[in-house]
Amino acid sequence: MGIPERSNGTLFSAMTGWNASAIQLGTLAAEANSVVMYRMLGMAGLWSMPPSEMMRMSAEKGPAFIEGFVNATEAAGAGKPMDEVVTAFAEPLERTARSNRHRLERRGPKLTMGIESED
Repeated sequence: MGIPERSNGTLFSAMTGWNASAIQLGTLAAEANSVVMYRMLGMAGLWSMPPSEMMRMSAEKGPAFIEGFVNATEAAGAGKPMDEVVTAFAEPLERTARSNRHRLERRGPKLTMGIESED
C-alpha cells in the first residue's frame, strides 16, 4: 500500500479536486449574492428591474436545481469522485446565477419614475 504515482494524475487530482469544487461554489455564492443585491435594489426602486422579475426569480430556481440534481446523480452513479459530483450539481446553478447577474447588471440604476420595460 503506497502513495499513488503522480504520472497517472491520481495523487494530484485527489489533492486538488476539492479545490476546484470549492472555487466553483465560491463563485456561485458571489454570483448569487450579486443577483440578490440587484433584485433588492430593484424592489427598493433604485435599480431598473422589469415587472416580471418577481415571478422569474421564483420560476428559474426549480429547473436549475433539478438539472443540477440529475447531473449530480448521473455523476455519482458513474462512480465519479465527489468533487466532480459537486461540480456537476453546481454548474447549472452557477450558469443561471451568472446569466441573471449579467442581465440585471446591464439594466443599470433606475433613473426614471414608473414601471420599467421588459427589455
